[in-house]
Amino acid sequence: MDPCPAAGLADGDAAGRGCAESLAGRSRSAARHARHGCGGGGCPPFCHDGTERRIPRPKDADEQKSCYSGKKKYHTVKNILLINAALLILFLSDTYEGSVHDKRIADSTRYPLPPGSRLMQDLGFLAFTLDKVEIIMPTKKPRGGSLTDEQKAENQQIARRRVRIEHVNSSVKRCRIVKDTIRMFRDGARDMVAEISCALHNFRVRLSPWEPMI
Repeated sequence: MDPCPAAGLADGDAAGRGCAESLAGRSRSAARHARHGCGGGGCPPFCHDGTERRIPRPKDADEQKSCYSGKKKYHTVKNILLINAALLILFLSDTYEGSVHDKRIADSTRYPLPPGSRLMQDLGFLAFTLDKVEIIMPTKKPRGGSLTDEQKAENQQIARRRVRIEHVNSSVKRCRIVKDTIRMFRDGARDMVAEISCALHNFRVRLSPWEPMI
């Protein structure tokens, strides 16, 4: 994977390029299981979210600008993680600059979800949709208005479920090489580290299952 594939994003051709084969194979297996095992409103939800990894400040001025994350206030690269209800990582997206919005990455990513699935997301993915997939997300507060008590209660319920992907992100970043600034510049090295960290998370969850996201 290219740590900063700006051209790929502009061309809309970055989707699926360089995804870890092991994670992609696992996602295809999960998709087959979901297709045969559940459909409609009773299907356990999937969830996706962005995760950032800190990198040294690039020397190139344009690259400095594209990799600077206004949210984290330092230079990063970013991926999207897709998890299932058992909190296993099914899919790791291509790597993008830290300035790229989560929704733009999701729009350029081929999600391995079967028809009839449900996908949970936060407001950072507002207006993101998938064909034949039910999107579950909080209700955005209207400008100059307020949410009803029913909407607030629903948002809290969604937040309690969706927070589990933050636990997955934290588990992946138990490896300090992912959490701290990674000073590896060889092509593909940063992405290999991310893939290994995701695989280690899946190994831990399979060895000692977590409470599922329901």
